[in-house]
Amino acid sequence: MLSHMGDWRRSHNCIQLNASNIGEEVCLMGWVQRRRDHGGVIFVDLRDRAGLTQVVMSPEFNKDVHAVADGIRNEFVLAIKGTVGMRPEGTINEKLPTGEVEVTVSELRILNSSLTPPFMIDDFTNANEDIRLKYRYLDLRRRTIQNNLITRHKLTRIMREYLYANDFLDIETPFLTKSTPEGARDYLVPSRVNPGRCYALPQSPQMFKQLLMVGGYDKYFQIVKCFRDEDLRADRQPEFTQLDMEMSFIDREDLMELLEGLFIKIFGDIKDVKLERGFPRMSYDEAMEKYGHDAPDTRFDMFLKTINDLVADCGFKVFKDVVAEGGVIKAINAKGGGTKFSRKDIDAYTDLATSLGAGGLAYIKVNEDWLQSPIVKFLGDTADSIVSAMDGQPGDIIFFGAGKENIVNLYMSKLRLKLGKDLELYGEDDYSFVWVLDFPLLDYDEDEKRYVAMHHPFTAPLDEDIPLFDTDPKKMRAKAYDLVLNGSEIGGGSIRIHRSDVQEKMFSALGFTPEEREYKFGFFIEALKYGTPPHGGIAFGVDRIATILTGSDSIRDVIAFPKTQKATDQMSEAPNRVDEKQLKELCMKFEVVEND
Repeated sequence: MLSHMGDWRRSHNCIQLNASNIGEEVCLMGWVQRRRDHGGVIFVDLRDRAGLTQVVMSPEFNKDVHAVADGIRNEFVLAIKGTVGMRPEGTINEKLPTGEVEVTVSELRILNSSLTPPFMIDDFTNANEDIRLKYRYLDLRRRTIQNNLITRHKLTRIMREYLYANDFLDIETPFLTKSTPEGARDYLVPSRVNPGRCYALPQSPQMFKQLLMVGGYDKYFQIVKCFRDEDLRADRQPEFTQLDMEMSFIDREDLMELLEGLFIKIFGDIKDVKLERGFPRMSYDEAMEKYGHDAPDTRFDMFLKTINDLVADCGFKVFKDVVAEGGVIKAINAKGGGTKFSRKDIDAYTDLATSLGAGGLAYIKVNEDWLQSPIVKFLGDTADSIVSAMDGQPGDIIFFGAGKENIVNLYMSKLRLKLGKDLELYGEDDYSFVWVLDFPLLDYDEDEKRYVAMHHPFTAPLDEDIPLFDTDPKKMRAKAYDLVLNGSEIGGGSIRIHRSDVQEKMFSALGFTPEEREYKFGFFIEALKYGTPPHGGIAFGVDRIATILTGSDSIRDVIAFPKTQKATDQMSEAPNRVDEKQLKELCMKFEVVEND
């Protein structure tokens, strides 16, 4: 008995009814979440985006309705008319907003039937992610995913309203633009009308947002899709969404003050968490020394410490040789871990470190009257000095990383996060923001034997560091800033170079030839010569922020139609083969095509 809606109109959604509606005639529409037959009386939990309402089909009240209801199953789409009544005593469900009422159905229409879903449409499904992504349109019906996307909607609404209130203009920038390879690989789009040429999808609207400042639009923002052809993981997608913004006539203090206000509002409105202005600040150097990472998780105080001075002349050859070769020895004290962690736990921490490049993971357990470790006998009296420097107390365990600084920082920072979680040093609802400042302007690429931009080529150096372009570029610091939340970089930006002479120095430091500069950035360099104001901006990862707000494990859970870690869409089967006619129109030919 399929039927069109006709003149039927919903009077309420499936979360609005309560005791105040007793006796009302209502019309509800939604999906069958669950059907139950109790002694001939059929109960249905009717679900829409808002919630659930129990509806009842009784043969004693309406035999025709009951006969139709006998054929309905989960995920059928229904329209019902009926009367709101109190549930019988003892059947009230206090967990539901509608749990004290039910609707006795007088008219029933099946708007559509449904195949049996490949997994249960509830939050307790055990279906693997591949199946859920293949049938994403069904997965979207689950309450968890719906709540995630509703939270994301609230997030972007607050962002827009806050920036509108602060006099920002919402301006779109192009998706089809020029490829300027710096950083991740571009996604390329062949041009049919310009054979042999390609557009690039933007990794970020960087040059366009700066050109808007040149054009006099002193406060710009947009919530925009960006594209990067890079290897994926839980917090990366080939297409992602960012809050992009730029301002003229500001310094970084102005921008940080504005954005702290934004996050105070976001977390107050969505999480009912009261944040205070004046987020902590930390230099890049401090972050790398104490946390081993430029996106430090500041929810707990367990710091790395370089102990080269203590072990440079010790009897433990591993430590001594690393120091002599210019490497670092870093230690971390997991207070209380000595009594909590078993040998199996220590082996697991060692496996974590070695998987990230460590040669091993030395440790010292601090007992009441003695130090327990395979390396104590080699360290001699140095062991006591290390324990004292690390504030070691009975019950603690101190772990050591040794090797090249970048590798040690990598695995010791991951170890720190694992130790903090295992020792329960923070709560799931703890939120700790920190600004990381004074990044190096440049980094040296050993493979290419040249400097590369730590952020991007348009980041301004600190004013006092500009002379170092000519003497020691490696020591230059950037007017850059990252906002970090719970160990995740949620946004990054900088004050930009607004003078063409400084931009030319930057390009020279990066090793661009005059021809390369002109080919890649010619229009932009020229624009800087036409009265460009001082300006700066930032971009925030909307997906990452939504992931943190919802407590999700992956950004895939806060994106309506995400890709897998292989950048594929399981549902639509993208990317797919393109027929020869299309390729011919684009003057393209694939010489190597992988087997399906």
